[in-house]
Amino acid sequence: MLTPVDLREIPTPALVLDLPRLRANAAFMAGRAAQLGVRLRPHLKTAKCAEVARLATRGQFGGITVSTLAEAAFFLGHGFADLTLAVELPPTKVAPVLDLVRHGARMTVLVDSPESAAALRDACAAAELPHPVRALVEVDCGDRRGGLPAESPALVSLARLLHGARNLELAGVLTHAGHSYACAGVPEIVAVAEQERAAAVAAAARLREAGLPCDTVSVGSTPTATHARDLRGVTEMRPGVYLLGDLDQVGLASMGRDRVAATVLATVIGHYPARNTLLVDAGGLALSKDTSAQRHGPRIGYGLVLDMPGRELEGLYVYRTNQEHGHVTADAPLPYDRLPIGSRVRVMPNHICMTAAAYDCFHVVEGDTTVVAQWPRVNGW
Repeated sequence: MLTPVDLREIPTPALVLDLPRLRANAAFMAGRAAQLGVRLRPHLKTAKCAEVARLATRGQFGGITVSTLAEAAFFLGHGFADLTLAVELPPTKVAPVLDLVRHGARMTVLVDSPESAAALRDACAAAELPHPVRALVEVDCGDRRGGLPAESPALVSLARLLHGARNLELAGVLTHAGHSYACAGVPEIVAVAEQERAAAVAAAARLREAGLPCDTVSVGSTPTATHARDLRGVTEMRPGVYLLGDLDQVGLASMGRDRVAATVLATVIGHYPARNTLLVDAGGLALSKDTSAQRHGPRIGYGLVLDMPGRELEGLYVYRTNQEHGHVTADAPLPYDRLPIGSRVRVMPNHICMTAAAYDCFHVVEGDTTVVAQWPRVNGW
């Protein structure tokens, strides 16, 4: 049990998590899943934290999504056994997946190539496992990252490679509308959400028409999960960023600024009135150099600046970063008297997935500056 401390006592830069906002975000997406009639399998690749996972799965069926083997092992060690590894599985990672299964994980993996499918099939057939590995065929719904188009002739042939092998179960299809992040507004996101749904459902229909099982039809991104009008034919969704939030999600109308739960605590280390700038000790490593949210507004930079309790300092933003320096400015003269050297600020980040990766824990607050808990995170691959 952590003895409560104040944010003034935390070494900076540090990752701060607002617990009431986190709870509200978890409840919001649970409500969306219920409204849309699908299971919620939250993606934990951003939070990478067991305590966050427990809040995200409360009242749900308990399955989660991960992106790395390190995450899979970490969450298995914290009691989460139903794991979907939502990155294509290369032959070199089959053995570690089977080891996780031997330790109790119910693993679902993703394939989109005959090479990976054959390697998985052969390794499973040769292994002694307590239960089968489940495999999903990835479908490209327009993101052009990984996966096969729903109409590809290779879709069914790939599924046949996975079906019927010893210790291997063809579970269905999965897609991800990553291109929803490039949308200019809610109507575009609604259209992409339907494109995502339609591609997954069409792929599932093709497998079933070929006499192949397809119990799982999985979609998901925070923008599409937030704005989808209809998920008929889908069985589960896998949003993740909604739990912590960031300025990109605000710009996509997935949430308001009042729901962004994770911020970076920084210390003011320099005043430069001649150029209307102050420096903080959170630079490119602490904030990341992802500038995705800048497309939603010109005065976002690498993050908006808040006071230590988390109230927005109107117009202040990090406009430039070096490795350990964040350069803060505004259109109006900076309030140097309110932000003396040594004082603390918080930065609302552009893209929390990238920002959070720099930190090994969350410093949890409950709406003020008192840290009530430290929640470990897992990093690496």
